[in-house]
Amino acid sequence: MPIFEAVRLALQQIRVQKLKSFFTLLGVMIGVMFLIAVVSVVEGMSRYMEKDLIGKIMAVNSFELRRRPDFEMGDVDRQTAEAWSRRPPIFERDTAAIINALSPGFRHAIVGQDNATVTSKYGRPRQVEIRNVTHQYFDIKNLQVVRGRPLTELDDKLNAPVVVIGKDVHDHFFPNVDPIGRELRIGPIPYTVVGIAEKQGSTFGLSLDKFIIAPYGSPAKRLANRPAGSVDAIIVQAPNAMGVIGGEEAVRQVLRALHRLRPNQPDDFSLQTPESSLAFWNKIKGYLVVAGVALPAIGLVVGAIVIMNIMLVAVAERTYEIGIRKALGAKRRDILAQFLIESATLSTLGAAFGVAAGAGIAFAISAATPLPTHVAAWSVVVSVLLGTVVGIVAGVYPASRASRLDPIAAMRNE
Repeated sequence: MPIFEAVRLALQQIRVQKLKSFFTLLGVMIGVMFLIAVVSVVEGMSRYMEKDLIGKIMAVNSFELRRRPDFEMGDVDRQTAEAWSRRPPIFERDTAAIINALSPGFRHAIVGQDNATVTSKYGRPRQVEIRNVTHQYFDIKNLQVVRGRPLTELDDKLNAPVVVIGKDVHDHFFPNVDPIGRELRIGPIPYTVVGIAEKQGSTFGLSLDKFIIAPYGSPAKRLANRPAGSVDAIIVQAPNAMGVIGGEEAVRQVLRALHRLRPNQPDDFSLQTPESSLAFWNKIKGYLVVAGVALPAIGLVVGAIVIMNIMLVAVAERTYEIGIRKALGAKRRDILAQFLIESATLSTLGAAFGVAAGAGIAFAISAATPLPTHVAAWSVVVSVLLGTVVGIVAGVYPASRASRLDPIAAMRNE
C-alpha cells in the first residue's frame, strides 16, 4: 500500500472515531507539550544570560583583568572567598607593562568603580555607581551616547571634570531639564555633564542605567580607586575571537612575573571572559535540558501504551476488513505497513498538537512572569520525530498481530 494512501486511511479513521482518537493522542500530546514548555524556558533563560546579561556586562571578544571575578554564578565556598580577599591589588604602576605586552590592534581601558553620593540642583542626593575610565572604554563596550558626546582622549590627558551619565541618573537629577552643560556633583567635586548614554535596560530587576562615567584621572578617581594607586579592572578587547586567548596568555605571563609567582603557584588574579562567566550556567543548562527531556518521556511512555491498546482494539474490530484485504491479494507486509503508518500518524498528530500547546504555554509564561522563553526550532523537530518514533514502536505488536491473521478465519469473524 502506498504511504500516502495509508496516511489517508489513518486520517479517515481519526475522523470516524473522534473520541477514541482524542484519547489516543492525549498521552503523546501531554508529553510533547511539557517537553516544549520546559525546553522553551531553558532556551529563553540561556538567550537571556548570553545576550541580555553577560552581553551587556562584558564586551565582545574581550577579557577583564581583576583582582577577583566581577561576575560569578553559583555558590562560592568560604575558602575560595577568603583566598580571593587575600589577593594583592592590581596597581597603576603595573598597567604600563600589561598594556605593552598586548599586540597591535588590541584595545584597552583602565577602570575604577565604586558608589558615591551624587547631588544636583534639580534632584535629591543619591548613591550612584561611579566609573573612572580611559577613553577607549566607550569603543570597547560599544556604549553609544544619544545626546552630547562621549569622553575623548583629550579629556583623559587633561583629567577633565566632565561626565557621561546613564538614563536613570538623567531622570533623577535632571527631571524635565536638559542636563548637557549642567553641573553634577560627585561628593564635593563639581562636574559638567557632556553626554547621555543610551538606555541599557535591566537584569533580574536591577537597572543598568544608574551610572556616571568620568575620565580616569579626574578628581573622583580617589573615590573609585581604593586602595589608593590600585585599579579595579583592565578591560582588553582583541581584534577578533581568535586573539582573545593569546591576549589572555600575554597578560597572564606579565602579571605572574610582576607578582613573582612560581610555576606551581596558581594565579592570584582573575582573567574573566564571557565564556568563563557562563561556565556555571552552561553546566546547569545541560542538567535542565536532560531533565526537560527525561520527565516528559514518562508521558510519552504512557502515550505509547495507550496507542498500543487502542491499535489492538482496532485490529480486533477490523478483523473482517483485514480478511477481505488478504483475500484480495494484500500481502503480510501491506497489512503490517498499514497499521504501522496508522499508529505513527496518530502519534505524530498528537505530537503536533503538543508542540502547539507547549508553544502556547511558553508564550503565556513569558507574558505573565519575568521568565523569558524561546521556542527552539530543534525542540520542535525533535518532538515531532519523537512522536513518530513512539507511534511506530507502539504499533509494531498490533500491526504484527494483524498481519498474521488467517484470511479465512478473519472473514468468518464477521
